[in-house]
Amino acid sequence: MSPEGPVIDLQGVSFAYDQAPVLEDVNLSVARRESICIVGPNGGGKTTLLKLILGLLNPQSGRVEVFGQTPRRARLRVGYMPQFYRHDPQFPITVTDIVLMGRLGRPGLAGWFGWYDRADRRAARDALAEVGMDSFAGRPFSELSGGQRQRVLIARALCCQPDLLLLDEPTAYVDTLIEARLVEILKELNHRMTIVMVSHDLGFVSEMVQRVVCVNRRVLVHPAEAISSEAIREVYDGEVQMVRHDDVLSQRGSRDE
Repeated sequence: MSPEGPVIDLQGVSFAYDQAPVLEDVNLSVARRESICIVGPNGGGKTTLLKLILGLLNPQSGRVEVFGQTPRRARLRVGYMPQFYRHDPQFPITVTDIVLMGRLGRPGLAGWFGWYDRADRRAARDALAEVGMDSFAGRPFSELSGGQRQRVLIARALCCQPDLLLLDEPTAYVDTLIEARLVEILKELNHRMTIVMVSHDLGFVSEMVQRVVCVNRRVLVHPAEAISSEAIREVYDGEVQMVRHDDVLSQRGSRDE
């Protein structure tokens, strides 16, 4: 663990919706510049875990700290890309408008009312450039493909210049070519920030993360290279097909198929 302390620290965390347990006695620490992936069945608690880290939910028991503070106090250091982004396709919002939303919430009236200044617009341009979408800055968001929208939403999360990036299903709605591009983007970002993502795509996971956090009410943590069909079957409570998108299996054999 980093001498500066963990970026994320959960100790004995439990959470329930209407008396129905979702997470039980979760212990998890994430170090500075580590990249991890959260996997598990639908309803197993993955998105709830992200919301606890964001401070959108409070644990019923246990403790959640981000950068040694409560999640709410640390929020300005966190970029977040949600699993779903709903918008009216008739609403005339541009790619830059979407990305600038990542600057909302800063201290002062400008941050609350969206009075963007030159520094905000420069941050938006830089974020778009990092994901290879700067040439689309003035385009209507509704005209983009699914993969292009995912990259714009990552840029919005980057626009606040975070130290921690949380991504909920970043490879949803993208093809394998865009997925490969996302791997390279996230690897580069990981040089300067901690990355936590939720994904069902274990091929994508194996490309860039150090640890896999398996969530199904309780949490089990594995090194990425130790993930096997047996480990995944344990957390999903059934048979799961693992698909690798690179050529590693052709070199090592089909141990995890």
